[in-house]
Amino acid sequence: MTTTTAPTPNAGPGAGLRRFLTERPSRQERCELCAVVVPEDHRHLVDTEKRALVCACGACALLMEQPGAAAGRFRAVPARYLTDPAHQLDDTAWEALQIPVGVAFLFRNAALDRLVALYPSPAGATESELEPATWEAVLGGSRLAGLLEPDVEALLLHRTDGGGECHLVPIDICYELVGRMRLLWQGFDGGAEARATLDTFFADVARRARPVDEAVRP
Repeated sequence: MTTTTAPTPNAGPGAGLRRFLTERPSRQERCELCAVVVPEDHRHLVDTEKRALVCACGACALLMEQPGAAAGRFRAVPARYLTDPAHQLDDTAWEALQIPVGVAFLFRNAALDRLVALYPSPAGATESELEPATWEAVLGGSRLAGLLEPDVEALLLHRTDGGGECHLVPIDICYELVGRMRLLWQGFDGGAEARATLDTFFADVARRARPVDEAVRP
């Protein structure tokens, strides 16, 4: 396994997602398709050509959910959060993934046709390249992996005492977390404020998550 800093914008699988890596501007955000002002809690689309997240109003997000819209260039990020209580990551599984921190997220890049694993760091999103066999052995057979939508959803991993948890989440919240960690990170382990933010973040994910048996494809 090799570990590298995430590529610069428009240079790879995590490119173009830099909006979450710096402070939000004070100006009003607008839909990047129709230019209407959007609220703070707005939808996002994945621009599959530029490998970028873009802001969207509700109407444009709904439009892009239709088959064939924009020739498939834009894909709406779903809002579902899923968990599988029957599938837990033990220490052996986590060690096999060789991710050096306690948080990571994995998504399938449709253009590259491979899994991309990233984790927060003081430098932003850092990529770990997983061997396909490792992915399949640890997570590939899980029900969450079977439901994962390419580009727009991620498997969010969180290591806890005695093992770890895995949730299927919208891809945009993963980059939002990366941005928060980059801004708050202090010292070797991130510092008290970063750890408190992680606790709050995962408590919110757990609150939103529904059992995989209730899953409905977006």
